[in-house]
Amino acid sequence: MAAIVRLSSVCPLFYQSTLLARPLVVPHQPQEQPYMLTAHIHASQALQAGSGSKAASLHWTAERVLSILLLAMGPAAYFNPGPVMDFSLAAALTLHGHWGIGQVLTDYVHGEPKVKMANAGLFLLSTLTFAGLCYFNYNDVGICKAVALLWSK
Repeated sequence: MAAIVRLSSVCPLFYQSTLLARPLVVPHQPQEQPYMLTAHIHASQALQAGSGSKAASLHWTAERVLSILLLAMGPAAYFNPGPVMDFSLAAALTLHGHWGIGQVLTDYVHGEPKVKMANAGLFLLSTLTFAGLCYFNYNDVGICKAVALLWSK
């Protein structure tokens, strides 16, 4: 049978060792060690497994619903053109583009200042796109009739 022996009784080097005197998991206290020998990895609450956040799942579902909705809006816009359909298309197309470009930025832009600038640019682009489409719908023929005019010639 195996015997359990204290390391301090076998080798005096382990007696009062700082490695064995502390538990395995200890929260880091800055006053205990003035310099860091290792890097610490921090994870935000939203990224930890089992945090209970369903925001990512809901966002993914909303993207898929909007994509299917856009497929249905094409024939609906052809058979029922009008201001309601024009402004609905403006909102749906802008949101679809905003989410798509946002995913590209998430994948390819790294570094906090670059991410902030890219997101600000994306919000500006999405705002200008929606405003331009609304302006076009209000002051011109609208998205539905513009597409119909392109197909007729």
